[in-house]
Amino acid sequence: MIIDGALQQKFPGLQVLELKMENLKVKEKDADLEAFKPLIQQKVREKFTSLDQIRDHGAFRAYRDFFWSVGIDPTKTRPASEALTRRIVAGKDLPTINTLVDAYNLASVESFIAIAAFDLDSLSSEDLFMRTAGKGEHFRGIGMDADLELKGIEIVIEDSGKLVAVYPYRDSDESKVSLQTRSALLLMRGVPGVQNLHEASRLSQEYVGRFCR
Repeated sequence: MIIDGALQQKFPGLQVLELKMENLKVKEKDADLEAFKPLIQQKVREKFTSLDQIRDHGAFRAYRDFFWSVGIDPTKTRPASEALTRRIVAGKDLPTINTLVDAYNLASVESFIAIAAFDLDSLSSEDLFMRTAGKGEHFRGIGMDADLELKGIEIVIEDSGKLVAVYPYRDSDESKVSLQTRSALLLMRGVPGVQNLHEASRLSQEYVGRFCR
């Protein structure tokens, strides 16, 4: 990941850790993974006994502060790791998307780091570029029916001229992982004040390797 120099000056500590995983077999659901989820959920509920504790946690506060600075309201669109944690503490189970997404979601709630994944075969280059969006650029994220017109204050990730993410908020529908994914590029999405990226990468490698091979 190449980060634009102006961004690094504006946001000291902005960093991304990449994890490339190959020879994957992604399924809709896996019995062993479903049996493992409650163990991680219980750990989360033991750590956070109330939603107030989540709100005051340092990593989640750092993500919310960063969201505000790039034009995203975190009270309406919560950072992914916080949203998953809130779901668990509220008594709900983690969603079942597919075994790859489910596996790195477990790593996300354990490490408090927002994680993204791209299908490597959908990327033109592995040398992704992070920069400030241009005003009027268009982006279509996962699950969106129409393009989003960017204001020019968001941070985007570009793949050979094509936008694959609004960082660290939403990923492109075109590059999302699916049941056909055989190789994936996982991003541990850091922001200033968050430094636990290596633990997120270690857990992702363990869980994706365990449930997707």
